[in-house]
Amino acid sequence: MTTDDRPLVSIIIPNYNYARTLGMCLRAALNQTYGPVEILVVDDGSTDDSVAIAKGLGVSVISTPANGGCAAARNFGVARAAGEVLFFIDSDVAIAPDAVEVAVAQLRSDPRIGVICGIEDPEPLIRDSLLEEYRALQYHYWSVSGEGNVTFLFPAMCAMRREVFDEIGPFNTRLRHTEEVDYGYRVSRRYDLRLTSAISGRHDHDDSLRVLLRKLFHRGRMRIPLYARARAFAQGFETRWRAYGSVAALAALVSVVVPAVFGAVWWVVPALLFAVSVLCDVGLYAFVARRRSVAFLGYFVAIHFLVNVTIAAAAATGVLQWLTSGTFRRLYDPGPGGVLEEAGA
Repeated sequence: MTTDDRPLVSIIIPNYNYARTLGMCLRAALNQTYGPVEILVVDDGSTDDSVAIAKGLGVSVISTPANGGCAAARNFGVARAAGEVLFFIDSDVAIAPDAVEVAVAQLRSDPRIGVICGIEDPEPLIRDSLLEEYRALQYHYWSVSGEGNVTFLFPAMCAMRREVFDEIGPFNTRLRHTEEVDYGYRVSRRYDLRLTSAISGRHDHDDSLRVLLRKLFHRGRMRIPLYARARAFAQGFETRWRAYGSVAALAALVSVVVPAVFGAVWWVVPALLFAVSVLCDVGLYAFVARRRSVAFLGYFVAIHFLVNVTIAAAAATGVLQWLTSGTFRRLYDPGPGGVLEEAGA
């Protein structure tokens, strides 16, 4: 369906127990400057009040047969969507009022663009912990610094033409932590995958350090087989210097045994490695320093050090697992339209 040559946009929102933010997400989707739209909440087995909240706002809810994760929920929503354009939004994200309008305009302006992804604001959707403020600033800066063509899908808010989804195929439901990296590689083999700050929204980030570090560890570990197959890191978000910074942070932590063995003068070793870690992403720290207090900057540096250590430890664990497990090496082996087939391997 179209109105005055404006394609119908299906806004697909996978949800699992996000009653806390779903109302904000849906109100933002309902208040878009663009029309026509249909909004589909794909409830993935929630046990909270999510379904009641969506229905109370007059939004259509479809339920998956069983909890299958974001990839399965997105595929389920697409199968029931009528739109010529698919706009995916995570249920803890509230998009800007013009997000859909901008996405449609950019997709229609250049047929080479297969997917257009937005960038999250540097302020969290709900400001209830310093950790959320850290994550909003860090994620925003890393995203903005990679703005342009990327190979890494940002599924929290992204849009594509239905025909592109049909050509690329569904999200890989076997991947619970890295389906977006897999999908990004598949799209970028045939189309431009564009990341732009012209599409924006606010995200309710994790407020628990344990939860955040666990997510980062599993995501980092499970990307190794894909990077090994593709012989490249994802373009845009992850850079060589950030990888060096993570390695330097882990080395700094490990090297604290040096002064314990050889004397206090050797504290220079972990200190220098820590300095290298900071210098590898100095633009990030300068960005935070311009926006926040010195005290918060100190907090930010400490948390980001732990994040870097976790990323490096995840990569090291993933490499070890890749070397010792054939099943792990085959994690991204293609079915029809999979990564290796797309890469011509």
